[in-house]
This record gives sequence, structure tokens and C-alpha cells, in this order.
Amino acid sequence: MPKPTKKVTKITKINQDEVNAMLWKACDTFRGVVDPSEYKNYILVFLFLKYLSDVWKDHYEKYKKQYGKDKTRILRKMKRERFVLPKEAQFDYLYERRNEANIGELINIALEKIEDANKAKLEGVFRNIDFNSEANLGQTKDRNKRLKDLLQDFADPMLDFRPSHVQGEDIIGNGYEYLINRFASNAGKKGGEFYTPPEVAILLAKLLNPQPGQRIYDPAAGSASLLIRVANEIKGDNYALYGQESNGSTWTLAKMNMFLHGIDHARLEWGDTLNTPKLLEDDQIMKFDIVVANPPFSLDKWGAAHAANDPYRRFSRGVPPKSKGDYAFILHMIESANEAKGKVGVIVPHGVLFRGSSEGKIRQTLIEENLLSAVVGLPSNLFFGTGIPAAILIFDRSRNRNKINKQKETVLFIDASREYEEGKKQNKLRGHDIDKIVRTFRKRRGLDKYSYLATLQEIEDNAYNLNIPRYVDTFEEEEEIDIKAVQQEIDQLEGELKKVRGQMKRHLKELGIL
Repeated sequence: MPKPTKKVTKITKINQDEVNAMLWKACDTFRGVVDPSEYKNYILVFLFLKYLSDVWKDHYEKYKKQYGKDKTRILRKMKRERFVLPKEAQFDYLYERRNEANIGELINIALEKIEDANKAKLEGVFRNIDFNSEANLGQTKDRNKRLKDLLQDFADPMLDFRPSHVQGEDIIGNGYEYLINRFASNAGKKGGEFYTPPEVAILLAKLLNPQPGQRIYDPAAGSASLLIRVANEIKGDNYALYGQESNGSTWTLAKMNMFLHGIDHARLEWGDTLNTPKLLEDDQIMKFDIVVANPPFSLDKWGAAHAANDPYRRFSRGVPPKSKGDYAFILHMIESANEAKGKVGVIVPHGVLFRGSSEGKIRQTLIEENLLSAVVGLPSNLFFGTGIPAAILIFDRSRNRNKINKQKETVLFIDASREYEEGKKQNKLRGHDIDKIVRTFRKRRGLDKYSYLATLQEIEDNAYNLNIPRYVDTFEEEEEIDIKAVQQEIDQLEGELKKVRGQMKRHLKELGIL
């Protein structure tokens, strides 16, 4: 008699689109009752908690199959994983207590336990989030209902993040990026404070062309998405990432974003970069191979009053105006780049290219030192919260006068402002738009109505004004009009009109109307 066959349950793996759709649906719990700038933090922290729990569960089940009931060996193996997750911090533990009157407090305790068990990687990450907050989540009854709904949303089988159930290596990191993108898109002006559109981030990464073994730094890190994009240009994980972010909630997003992308050892500091830089070596500004940022445009009250006495001498080329911190970030970034080989890529408003006074003097000094490599004009309405066009400045410290590459005393201007995909809320750089910019930058060549390679003498002749139309002529010549031919056509049309009027008059007379 044949043995009965064992029924095998096939695991249907969820894909990226399904995860993204379910994550966005989970936001319905808060949408309309909590400000998006606040509820994004709760959703993203919960995604992080659920991910940790599901990965922990998957690994526990794997070791359980291997070691049976030997819990000691199982736990010993579990402690060697990327992180440790105490029982009271696991999603299932909280879900079972979703009806408790103090559910907000229980979630806070769970987050504290995660930090305590993983201090090297996650210490302080949740200090800016409170699931028991009446101000953000409402009074007890309403708050408990929302948290219960949130737990039920993430208990959906479609949000099972166990590695054995997801389709793709970085599906959770991508899902996190998807949510940040959506939140930024809906947050108006605040969106630009924590997220750079992915296409712009990819463009910056390709222009800077990072290499294995390099140290990469973002002094205005936001949610760290730009840093991650630059790192993604390097095959493998032979790089070191550093960043600093002034907003505590956004710093939390950055730490979680790194972790979800499998980048455990990035050093991300919380604090004001311009006034209290945290990344120091031997009491001096730490040096990096790649420095990249999308700093806040024209930041007011950035700390100009103390800049002249800056202990790190970042403003020796001049102190930017107190109401516009653009050059404060640029000068900090240049001083953070390795003197012999460091590269800097920074997104700026167009005023940086031509404003005078102290900014004009700083700009002149940077050009005279042959540090500026390229100016790239971008389309308008690319960034969250502002429709103004921006530009990318690329600085290269290997170009310093009297040092390496002294012969490269040129600046490449690229006008990419007219090539993009138009959107309802925002415009978008397409793949071939990015490729054209990068190709032109690497070949350093002039293209008709698109790019121009200017000498430093030409820039000096333009009073160190970097306004792109001074160098890239995009004027379209109008077709020459033959006035004589146009007049003949008008005369012909008037003759035909006179004939038609005469015919109309005869017909009206025949009908007895005239």
C-alpha cells in the first residue's frame, strides 16, 4: 500500500508593488486625523518594528528546525544575528495586547528594549517618537483605537516581511524609500527638508562617481536617502558612510533607513552641522573623498555671528550673509573634502550663481582657486515644496592651482533645464536625461544649446557671474519672414473676400432681404 503523500503548502512571496500598496494603505489609520508630518514617523517606526520582528521570527524558526528543543543553542545562535530582539519588543507580543488600555506605553517600552539590546547600532533612535502622545495621537480612547488599527494593519499577511516570504533582497528598504517619497510629496515645503527626489540623487551620485574604499559624507543628511544612492554606485559594500542631521525626527528616519538597507555601521550624528559639527578627527573637521548634500535653500539665521571666529577656519574665504546660508554649507563641504582628491556635489538655488556682496567675493575666491569643476542647471519644479529651478555645483579639490590638474582651468556649464518629464505635482528627470548630463560632464565637451566649456578668463570677464545663460546660448533663431510674400498673400485674401461679399449681396437681393 503506497504511503500517503505529505501536503506541501506553497509560500506565495510578496513583491515590491504589493508591499508598497499595503504600506500606503496602512496610513489610512492616521490620514485626516493626524498631520502627515507627524504620522509619517509613527508609520515608519512601525514598519521598522515589524521588519525586525519578522526577520527575528524567520531566523528563530530556521534554528529551531536545526536544533529542535535545545533553546540554549538556539538563543546562542540568535545572539550572533544582526540585532537582538527581546520578547516584549516583538510585534506578536504587542499584537496580542492590542486591546490593553496602556498599549501606547507598551509600544514605547518595546522600542526602549530594542535600543537597550542593540546600543551599538540603534541607541537613541526612538527618543523622538512617543506612541503615548496625546498631542499627536489624541486622547486615550481615540489614541488606543488608532494604535489597535495600526497593529491590525501590520498584522495583514501581505505585510509578512520574513525573508522567506519576500521577493527581492532589498524589498523592505525599497518599501521604506517608497513611503518617504510619498510622505515628502504630500508634505509640501516640509517634504524637501528630509528627502531628495530619487532621480536627482541618482544624477548626483553618477556625477561624483564614488569608488570602492572611499569615505562618503552628507552634512545635511535628511533621511539618508541621498547617501544611500551614492553608496549604491559602488559595487559591494567597501565604503564608509557618514552624515549629520539637525532635525531629531529626521535623524531617526535616517538611522532606520540605513538599517533597513543593510548598512549597519554608518556614522550618523544628530546636531547642527554649521554651528556644532560632530564629525571631527584630532579636533579638526574630518576629511572625506566624496561630500554630497541637498542643504536647505537660503537658510536664515544659520550662525553668521560666530562664523568669523570658527575654530575650524571654514569661513576663511569670507562669511556668507546671515539670511542666506547657502555658501556656509558650500564652504563647510569644501573644507570637509580631502585636499588632494576630494569631490563635492551640492544642490543650490540659482541665486548662488550670481548674487553679489559677500557671496560674490566667496564665489570669486573659489573660482580663482580653480576648485569649481561644473555648473549644472536643472529643470524647475523638481524638488518637494518649491517650484524654483536649482543647480548642481561640482567642486574638485584636485584642481587647486599649483597642485594636481592645474591644467584643467575650465568650468563646464550644462543647461539641462529644458529636458524632463512633466508631471502634475512635480517634474521628473528621465533616465536618458540623466545619462546625457553625465555623459556630457565626463567628456567635458560643449554641445550646441546645451553645454559650454568656459575658461577661467571668460568667467573673470563675466565678473565671476556663473549665471548659465551667459555661457550656454539657448536662443532659438526665429524663421525669417518674407514681408513681400506676406503682403501679396494678404492682398489676395482681401480680393477673395471682396468677391465673396459681392456674391452674398446678390443672393440676399434675390431672396428679397435687401
